[in-house]
Order: sequence, then structure tokens, then C-alpha cells
Amino acid sequence: MVDSLLSGACVFFTLGMFSTGLSDLSHMRMTRSVDSVQFLPFLTTDVSNLSWLSYGVLKRDGTIIIVNAVGAVLQTLYILVYLHYCPRKTATLLGVLLLGFGYFWLLVPNLEAQLQQLGLFCSVFTISMYISPLVDLAKIIQTRSTKRLSFSLTIATLLTSASWSLYGFRLGDPYIMVPNLPGIVTSLIRLWLFWKYPHEQDSSPRNYQFLQT
Repeated sequence: MVDSLLSGACVFFTLGMFSTGLSDLSHMRMTRSVDSVQFLPFLTTDVSNLSWLSYGVLKRDGTIIIVNAVGAVLQTLYILVYLHYCPRKTATLLGVLLLGFGYFWLLVPNLEAQLQQLGLFCSVFTISMYISPLVDLAKIIQTRSTKRLSFSLTIATLLTSASWSLYGFRLGDPYIMVPNLPGIVTSLIRLWLFWKYPHEQDSSPRNYQFLQT
């Protein structure tokens, strides 16, 4: 019963977190440019989704497979729209994907070794995915403005990372549990920033942007 509830929470909260990128998608289509939308979070999240999808297939975990299959489709859609308005990123994206998957499926034939190395690889990308929105931390503190952050996305990230941490704990899988702990920490940091610099104190021009996690 507990495992089923945790699995459902992981699916619900994670898909909610991934869907927040639809605001960036709408922004790019309306402005017909990438403007202030960041490419790196899309790339790291998509690679993370594809890696976790492979990990879920190897481990035969339906929760991991469902979440990351849908996440990979969404992130790939965001990236394709981004590349349509900024095609110079194409070579970087294809290079990263081909190198990563070529390594795991061609150079690491042993299933157990694949599972361990892919788990470590997924952990690194998950941590980078959670940390990437904090690249603007200095600017937020300098401008005393949280307009660059999304409060709803912060809550979604907190709930998502907490549910996956508990799910990994229940499975006894450190590759799932450990990399999601930074998501809890970074979400709490962002909540503190919202408390420290509420919107009514903002004085800079509005240029609202959702930051992907």
C-alpha cells in the first residue's frame, strides 16, 4: 500500500514538474525567439530522463519507466522548439546524446555494470538538474528580485524530490534516493529567497521566466 502511494506520488509530482516547461514553450512560440529561455536545463533534464528511462528498463521498474518516458517526450519537444529558433545548439545536443548512449550500450556490455554505471550517471545528471536553477542565485540576491524563479515550480520540485527520495529509500536504491536529496535542499533555498525577497519588493522590469529543474 505504501509503495503504491509513493509510486503514484512520484508519477504525479514529477509529471507536474516537467509540464511547467510548457510556459517556456508558449513564450518561444509567441516571441518566435529563445529570448531569455535557458537551453542547459532542457538539455540536462532530457539527458537525465533518457538515462533514467534506460535505468528503469534495466531494473524493470514501471514507475521510473512511465515518468521518464513522458518526461523525455516533453523535454525533447521543448528542445526541438528551442532548436527551431536557435539551430546552432543542434550539434551540442546530438553530440552529448550519442556519446552517452554509445558508451553505455556498446562499451559496457555487462548488464550489472550497465546498471551501476548508468545509476551513477543518472545521479550526476539529476543533481545537475536540481542545481541548475541556482546559477542565477547571485543575480537574485543582487537585484533583490525573485522574478526569475517560479514559486509553483519550486513547490513541485520540493514535492517531487521528496517523493523520489522516499521511494528510493523504500527500494533500498541509493541511486534514486541520494541524488534527489539536493532537490529538497535547493527547493528550500528558493523558498527562503521567496520569503526574503517577496514580489512586492521587486523593482526591476518584468521579464518572467520559469527555470527548469
